[in-house]
Amino acid sequence: MDIKKQEWQSILKKYGQEHLLNHYDRLDDTHKKELLCQIENIDFELINSLYNKTKKQEKKENDKITPIEYLDKYKLYDDYKYYENLGKKAIKEGKLATVTMAGGQGTRLRTQWSKRYL
Repeated sequence: MDIKKQEWQSILKKYGQEHLLNHYDRLDDTHKKELLCQIENIDFELINSLYNKTKKQEKKENDKITPIEYLDKYKLYDDYKYYENLGKKAIKEGKLATVTMAGGQGTRLRTQWSKRYL
């Protein structure tokens, strides 16, 4: 076993990525060098720290999910400028809102389950 592979095996084991060398012995010398070069260019510490951050639950005091009033889409057009300005103001103030809306995809995709075709 070559020295470079042994070095990388211990590093990969530290990060649970030793499977990257599973087929190393089946490669020709050119591909072995290429694989080790690719592995060498991976920042495992960065990847590991980013992954660990996804597990953390950060809760800020200002984080609240609150319901919004229902707006009929046909009435929205009458008040478009009002809501556009309201949205721009919220963005400037650093506020964030998420709205989930359903419907319409079946119609656009013309699926057999679309209301239009029932």
